[in-house]
Order: sequence, then structure tokens, then C-alpha cells
Amino acid sequence: MTPFDSVTRTQAADSAQSSAGIQIVEPIVGRQAEVLSEAALQFVVRLERAFRGRREELLERRRRVQSELDQGRRPVFPPETRPIREKRWRVAAPPHDLTDRRVEITGPVERKMMINALTSGANVFMADFEDSLSPTWANVLDGQVNVYDAVRREMRHVAENGKVYELPREGPLATLVLRPRGWHLVEKHMLVDGVPVSASLFDFGIAFFNNAVELIARGSGPYFYLPKLENRFEARLWNDVFVFAQAELGIPRGTIRATVLIETILAAFEMDEILFELCEHSSGLNCGRWDYIFSFIKKMRADSSQTLPDRGSVTMEQPFLRAYSRLLIQTCHRRGAHAMGGMAAQIPIKHDAELNRIALDKVRADKRREANGGHDGTWVAHPGLIEIAREEFDRVLRGPHQIDVARDEVRITAEDLLTAPRGAITERGLRQNLEVGTLYIEAWLRGQGCVPIHNLMEDAATAEISRTQVWQWLLHHARLDDGRAIDAGLVKRTLDEELERMLAALSPDQRSTSRHELAAQIMFQLATAPELPDFLTTAAYDEL
Repeated sequence: MTPFDSVTRTQAADSAQSSAGIQIVEPIVGRQAEVLSEAALQFVVRLERAFRGRREELLERRRRVQSELDQGRRPVFPPETRPIREKRWRVAAPPHDLTDRRVEITGPVERKMMINALTSGANVFMADFEDSLSPTWANVLDGQVNVYDAVRREMRHVAENGKVYELPREGPLATLVLRPRGWHLVEKHMLVDGVPVSASLFDFGIAFFNNAVELIARGSGPYFYLPKLENRFEARLWNDVFVFAQAELGIPRGTIRATVLIETILAAFEMDEILFELCEHSSGLNCGRWDYIFSFIKKMRADSSQTLPDRGSVTMEQPFLRAYSRLLIQTCHRRGAHAMGGMAAQIPIKHDAELNRIALDKVRADKRREANGGHDGTWVAHPGLIEIAREEFDRVLRGPHQIDVARDEVRITAEDLLTAPRGAITERGLRQNLEVGTLYIEAWLRGQGCVPIHNLMEDAATAEISRTQVWQWLLHHARLDDGRAIDAGLVKRTLDEELERMLAALSPDQRSTSRHELAAQIMFQLATAPELPDFLTTAAYDEL
């Protein structure tokens, strides 16, 4: 048991002083103490003290780069790293259980969902501490407990109706990969030397310390997805964290494997460099399409020519997104790495057969495009989509992947990546953004980070698109297709109408726990702020 084991906030805060430099400012309850042992916490402290300064420097660099973009600079492929892009080199060969990744399922580190995902028949399960998890202290710690149990096949969950979910003691499961929170986030409930720790280092450190040796003993390894990277320097920081962590535990260097989500427009210009920095630890890149759209809006916000149309028309068929996907595939295959496709956000629709057919047809078309384009695997958000995704990749793959397909004919320029699509901005699009953003924030405030809305699985990335699109339209005085100017008054009236409709649909019991009014207030503040907040998850974190 950790000396921080406690049942009240005051006791937790007081007892935390017993270990030099550490403060835990929320309770640690029950089995949470098993994953927050003294040794695990001290490991996080060593990570935090070793890398805090560099992390803060890189976040300051993000701010400087954004200032330059706001003044008219456009992203380019860095001339100083041309030798990296032109030389022949390859990343480490994949471990056996990350060789075939044709279907990956993702979801939060919630117990029942993890059991379902691990037994779903997918090749890989990405257990998510980031965009699909609302980072309450309880959610984060319970998620670490769930990961601990999943690694040891000791997961069991009994639902309210008595149904039992559990992992089998033997037989195949999806390969477990964890996604920690991004470099921009902190874990405010753990302070080191009076300062909140990096959420990235907390999530990674606790999971790695508790599970790396056990994973290796079971024939797998500590595998990670890395979110929100913007450049090679941030990848280098992760690589140095991995080298440090493996040395601390006496694990061979290169045991950790990491797939980087290319979900920022700036990272798209440094894909070779990111793979190079993580070379011995790299297991590929992934098209994080929703965050990529969000990043495009945010980074190019000052350029009125980059104003995007309705979210619904910004699909992977748009030239700038198709160029990003093709460049990622070419880059990965030149380097011997997996090029992973993006998320299918649709979920099966049980109450309407025709709507369900339409939704599944969209998934099939998306996965067919990815497989034919050269991707080595793809993401789904629901077990009901695994079979469709697998069928489309099985049609194309002649082995576990298609890394040997070089795509040398691809020629992608900076302009290809930066040419925004044209299209209409409609009242329906404005309402959709305000509704989805508000509904997601409301659920997130109640501790739910993965939310089905209108038959799509929404997470923080799609909510980010919703609020940044409205902000961008306001900044550039965009007009709806009916001629009306988009101003703060129109946004407020539309949001009030959507809020009234949301509240009217609630039962009395739902109203008692509803946070819709606060969510709408946050949504309006984010959408109309004089300066665009970088992330809604940081802006709203103090409300959790």
C-alpha cells in the first residue's frame, strides 16, 4: 500500500507530504493504491524532473511558431532536415504482435469497454487515456487499474443487469497499445515540487512501471500511441523518455514501440523526421484525421483563404486530406513502417435498418479507399465495424501488411497540404457544430469522454472541430449560404435554441444531473473568445 492511501481529500493532501516533493491532492481509493505505489510514484517523479524543462521549452516553441503563422508564415518541409528525407534508412522491424494491424479498435480505459475491445477479434486495441477519456482523477486511476488487470488477464465486470464480462485466461486477444495524454496537458492532482506533473509522463510512467516487465514476460511489450506531436523535437523528447525509462527498469533499449498519430498540420511536414527520431522505437504513423482537421483550422486561423466549409463536407475525399494520407503512406513504406488509416466514427444503428445500411456503406467505402490507397490497417470505434474493415483489407493485403508497396510515384507539395477545400457554410452546419460541441462538453464534464451523438462516436477531436470552426467563421466574418452574417449574436441565438431543445428532451432524472447549461456557456466562451484557446480540454479541465 502507498503512504498516500486515503479516503478523504484532506487526509490525502496531508499524507502526501510524507514523500519529499510529492503532493497528491485527491483521494486514492481501494485498488488505486496498487497502481500508485511509492515506487511507481517515485518513477514518475524521476521522469518529471528529468524532462520537465524540455517539455516546457517545446510548449513555448509551439507558441512562437503559432505567432509566426498568425503573421503570415506558411509551413514548409524543413530545409535543414533534407538529408534525413533523402537518405536511405529504415525503422526497426515490428515485433510479432504488431506485424498484422489490419483492424485496430479504440476506446477509453473503461472496464467493460476494454473487455469487449480485447475480445472483439480486432488485431489491436488502443486503450485511450486521451481524447476519449474525461480525465477525472477517478477515471485516470481506475483506467490504470484496468490496464494492470488487462495485462494479467484478470479483468471481470458485472453489469447492473447481472451480465458478466471477463477476459479468458487463454486464447488470442487484441494486442494492447496505450495512448497517454498529449504534451500540452497536466495532471493537476499530482504535484512534484509544487507543480502539476505532465499528464503524458504520468500516464506513461504509471503504466510502464507497473506493466512493462509483465508484458515482456507474456510475449508482448510496452506499446504506445503518441498524440498531438507537432515536430521532430517533440518526438525526440518521447524517444529520450523511452531510453530513460528502459534503463531505469533494466529493459533492453528498443523494447518500447510507439506509433505516432499525425494529427497536426505541422507534423505532416516532418513525418520522415518524426520516424527518424523514434527510429528504434517506431512502429509507424497513423492518420488522425479528425484532430488533423482541427489542427488545420487552429494553425491556419489567421488566413481567411483557409476558412473551411461545413464539417460534414470536409471528408477524406478532399484533396488536402487525400494528399496528407498519400504522403503518410509513402513516407512510412520508404522507412519500413506501418501506415495506419483513420477512424470510422459510425456506429451500428439498431433501430433503423435503412439508416444502418447507409452508415455501414460509408464505413465500407472509407475502408476500401484506405486499403486500395496503401494503408496497412485502419481504426474503428465499434466492434460491429470490425468485420467490414477486415473484409476490405483482406481483399487487398497479400500478407500481414503492404509495406513493400513503395508508392514512389507520389509527389506531394506543401501547397497540396495547404489548399483548403471550398464549400458552403450553412445554418445546419452551424447548428451541428454548436449542438455537438455542447453535448460533448456536457458529457465530458460528467466524466464521459466518448459519446454517441447522431449515430457517430464523438470524442474530444470532433468537439474541437466544432468550436474552432465557429471561431474561425466569426473571425473572418463568414456568411451562411443564405447571406446572413455569422456574428456573436447569431451564434448566441442559435446556441440558445439548441440548448432549449436539449433541455426539453431530458427526463426529470436527467435534468437533476445535467450540466448542459454550463456546457453551453463554455461552448459560447470558446467559440467567441478574442484569442482561440488551444484546446477545450485544457480550458475546461478546472471544471472537472
